[in-house]
Amino acid sequence: MTTHELDKLDKAILNILQENAALPLAEIAERVHSSPATCQRRIRQLQDSGVILKQVALVSPTAVGRSLSVFIAVEMASQNHQMLDRFVHSLTAEPDVVCCYEISGDHDYMLLVHARDMADYHRLTRRIFTADNNVRAFKSQFVMDFNKVETKITL
Repeated sequence: MTTHELDKLDKAILNILQENAALPLAEIAERVHSSPATCQRRIRQLQDSGVILKQVALVSPTAVGRSLSVFIAVEMASQNHQMLDRFVHSLTAEPDVVCCYEISGDHDYMLLVHARDMADYHRLTRRIFTADNNVRAFKSQFVMDFNKVETKITL
């Protein structure tokens, strides 16, 4: 990923896209007082430089049958780079794992999981924590309510 210096137009476009990435290009251009061609070129540059990672829809987990959401703090047994990479790679095959952060402190990773139910979650823990994945311990914290769910970084 290359470094991309954001100017006022880039920031305005990014703020709009973070609110609604499905807006027509003409409306984005009108809101930022620029032409559609300029906005399209800027969006492509932001994508190419890695500023825009992807454009997605935020989906309510409960509305699609994922009634159990869990934050999981994971402590690894070894800090061997290959073993850590293997663990992270194993998570890519788990569709219920929606976030994986490498963190500092007492734990090595923080995961966010949206499972259908406790039985589903239990099977997931057996696959990724008790299999040969270098996990020493994990702690589950169950989400009681979603008070704020946001991905926007206001610029």
